[in-house]
Amino acid sequence: MPRAVPVQTEPPTLIPHGQAAPVRQGPLRSFENSLAILALAAMSLLPLIEIVTRKFFNWGVPGSSIIVQHLTLVIAFLGAALAAREGRLLKLATGEALAHGRLQHVVSAFGAAVGACVTAALCYASYQLVITERGAGLEIVPGVKRWAVEAVMPLTLALVSLRQVWRASDRWPGRAIAALGVIAAAVFMFLPDSAGNFLFWPLMILLIVGTAVGAPIFAMIGGAAMLLFWSQATPVSSVAVEAYRLTVSPMLPTIPLFTLAGYILAEGGTSKRLVRLFNAWFGWCPGGTAVVASLVCAFFTTFTGGSGVTILAVGGLLLPMMLQAKYSDKFSVGLLTTAGSLGLLFPPSLPVILYGIVAQQQHVNVDIKDLFIAGFVPGCLMVGACVAWSVWQGIKSNIPRSRFTWAEAWVSLRDAKWEVALPVVVMVFIFGGFATLVESAALTVLYAFFIECVIHRDLKISRDLPRTVTECATLLGGVMIILCVALGLTSYLVDAEVPKQMASWVRSHVESQFLFLLGLNIMLIFVGGLMDIFPAIVVVVPLITPMGTAFGVDPVHLGIIFLANMEFGFLAPPVGLNLLLASYRFNRPLPQIYRNALPGMFIMFACVLIITYLPVMTTGVLRLVGR
Repeated sequence: MPRAVPVQTEPPTLIPHGQAAPVRQGPLRSFENSLAILALAAMSLLPLIEIVTRKFFNWGVPGSSIIVQHLTLVIAFLGAALAAREGRLLKLATGEALAHGRLQHVVSAFGAAVGACVTAALCYASYQLVITERGAGLEIVPGVKRWAVEAVMPLTLALVSLRQVWRASDRWPGRAIAALGVIAAAVFMFLPDSAGNFLFWPLMILLIVGTAVGAPIFAMIGGAAMLLFWSQATPVSSVAVEAYRLTVSPMLPTIPLFTLAGYILAEGGTSKRLVRLFNAWFGWCPGGTAVVASLVCAFFTTFTGGSGVTILAVGGLLLPMMLQAKYSDKFSVGLLTTAGSLGLLFPPSLPVILYGIVAQQQHVNVDIKDLFIAGFVPGCLMVGACVAWSVWQGIKSNIPRSRFTWAEAWVSLRDAKWEVALPVVVMVFIFGGFATLVESAALTVLYAFFIECVIHRDLKISRDLPRTVTECATLLGGVMIILCVALGLTSYLVDAEVPKQMASWVRSHVESQFLFLLGLNIMLIFVGGLMDIFPAIVVVVPLITPMGTAFGVDPVHLGIIFLANMEFGFLAPPVGLNLLLASYRFNRPLPQIYRNALPGMFIMFACVLIITYLPVMTTGVLRLVGR
């Protein structure tokens, strides 16, 4: 949620590709960057203009919410093109990591061929959608045809497909192999619908193998969705329809807006000011430096949504500080890996918002504000557990403590006062009824901009801000393209009544709510170790909500259970995001990261069980505040 390097949002981004050819500077690159900056700027400004005109002139900007929603569509697919350009499309790339020499070029080319094939097929599916919408002649606002905005989908997907071919290798034979994927997609377009029945499994196996050796995750999910629709003689354009439906969801603009705010904070001097603040106020206690690291990570994750920004943005600052304080390398790396997802349940966490959006699309009565309120105590439990681990380690290792002084405490608070006030400002926006959730996100962007560019001037508007916004757009594209195709897969599962059948099977084989919740925990931990939290929400939530209803689990409590499990999933092997990013950021082998993070895994799992089986922590808080 960052970076400096993209977030998973994204382990793949972080996997170096020595064979990839560098992207040349040129007019297309400048045009894409400028368009992304303009789209995010317009998304941020329109809600602010709406607030002002509504407050002082009793009228709003006509169609502003619809425009912002369609700008989300633009930034999702344009960002995917940027991510492909920079080699930041999320992927496992396990095959590339295992292969060496000439075999590595072949493996990379094959993965790129699979990715390019699926992307080209998605391009064709979205082109069919545009043609259909053009015939309908619908407008998003007077004078702007809907198909004209939707045209960004096939145009950018074509770029993504071609860029996967180009980046497959720095040698033309490798690119030629990757180009076969585009040719294969063209062939599939002209096959009869009946071919989907006998080609389904061979193509699905190729898709799985391609993903294992380097095809992007979105290609796996989108390809599976198209194959499933094709096997049922349903137009593959259904995937594009669902992608459009998700990106223009009324609440989805909050994700790019809050991500932009988090990126601005991470790129500025916020991390240093917060480290100094927490160190001045908590460095004196047992395990003080480790406690500081936990609290700083929790603060950052709150605004970046567990996107990996936390480890990338502050990990390089906190690890040397902990080692200097005489903590062992094993504990320091393990703590920072664990703490990288703390704060996921606090407002304005992006996964909480997305969960509410998806649940509401499944006609589940879940209010996003209720999710934030219900997640406060569980969130404090997980942060408190990590802090307690830090204190215990400080006492056990007899770590020297820093001396508390009111002078340093006051100076650090004065310097970081704007950052400290940010969570309060956001909660007032969200819960005070002064603005909608999207408007609150836009106000948060304005606040972050004010802190970094006006107050502290850590970011130069003409030099640093364009780069930061472009980085943010690149990250968003890598994440949101997965969300878009994931909804296509979810649509098939719902149409095929898979959730209903799963709920029926569970009811007939599981007799108690206790066993259902235990099985749910196990399943979600498995999901968290294989899938990023954002696509997991889109794909898995429609499957579990009917089962939760069948066993009488409160829908808000079910949401917190899911999100707590996903927070733990950042630590779950084999591809938990925190594990991958910690390996990248701290330059440690992945098996070593697994071992170092093992105590944190046990602590977080214990918290998940407490949250699951003590619903009073969620529903009790809601009743207490009268919700």
